[in-house]
Amino acid sequence: MAPEEHLQVLRAENARFAAAATAARARHGWRARVPGCPDWDLADLVWHLAEVQHFWGWLVRTRAGSPAGYPEPVRPADDELPAFLAEQARKLEDALTRAAPADPVWTWAPQQDVAFVLRRQAQEATVHRVDAEQVLGEVTPIAADVGLDGLDEWLEVMVPGALPDGPPAGAEPVVFHAVDADAQRRLFAGSGDLPVATLTGPAGVLLLAAWRRVPLTSVTVDGDADRAQELLASVSLT
Repeated sequence: MAPEEHLQVLRAENARFAAAATAARARHGWRARVPGCPDWDLADLVWHLAEVQHFWGWLVRTRAGSPAGYPEPVRPADDELPAFLAEQARKLEDALTRAAPADPVWTWAPQQDVAFVLRRQAQEATVHRVDAEQVLGEVTPIAADVGLDGLDEWLEVMVPGALPDGPPAGAEPVVFHAVDADAQRRLFAGSGDLPVATLTGPAGVLLLAAWRRVPLTSVTVDGDADRAQELLASVSLT
């Protein structure tokens, strides 16, 4: 996906997150648990996304070369969270609109530019939108191109970040077959020729499985499901 597409996704997913969080709050209250993040309630989820967008909005606006000097926000009262979230979403979207993808900024990854922020924040908002919809109990699909882009980011950025020394000992490849994108991707591709399992399903569902938002029973598993689950769990992103 191109940077301008990531910005479009971010705008759309921010709006969908806000709508889902508002409906979930009305139906279940702020203390409703978040299935994909069991330690969080709905208020924690809204605060998390708002805080993340506050940070990256500041970083892009200032073109900061490091996070030093970041003015950490104070968490608002629960009923003030929706307005705070809306403000941070607007500021982040505005900062990214005004920036060029190649503009240098600090990130926690080897890629140090606004394009990284665009992709990361589009995917952050997408997964957390699903978190909010899971609280609500009405989950809508992730588009195939967004799901495949997110899976690529997970494999290219998140896995190396979580496992800087490479795959765990004895790791075998796990194949992701995204039927709606007509594409295959491999986790631990260099660990051997024969995959331990092939996971088949829509790209968005495969992405959610990688992020442990849905169980492997949500996709078709051809091979050793237990071993595939173990290998996915080795990518610790906490």
